[in-house]
Amino acid sequence: MERPAGVTILGVLALIGAGLSVLAALGMFLGGAILANMAARPGMGMIAGVGGVALGVFFLIIAALYAVIGTGMFKLQNWARILVIVLSFLGAFLNALSLLGSLIRLHPLAVLWSLIVVGINVWIAMYLLKPHVKQAFGATGF
Repeated sequence: MERPAGVTILGVLALIGAGLSVLAALGMFLGGAILANMAARPGMGMIAGVGGVALGVFFLIIAALYAVIGTGMFKLQNWARILVIVLSFLGAFLNALSLLGSLIRLHPLAVLWSLIVVGINVWIAMYLLKPHVKQAFGATGF
């Protein structure tokens, strides 16, 4: 079966996310090095350098996850579909918590942003659960 257009879009977005995460990692490595050189106290320089490396490695791990998901989506691997569904629902839940915090603080732009992000996450999960999309991945159950 042919790959649905929405799946292709999600795969492209995942690969774009991988590229942006690599750029973020490079920025963290560079920023940590710059802060380490600018620190007035030697101990603070080491903390800044180690922090930059730690964040850089974290972003590289995120980039690898995005790349694996994007590749899996392009190859119509059912594990990639399930992983995206799980991550979308997790993202919707965490952003719903953020929405509650924004409502408590009465911050209208944060409320709007959280609503948009929750909506996108739920839409992605629901799209990947549609019968024709499941069929393209060769899924019989979930």
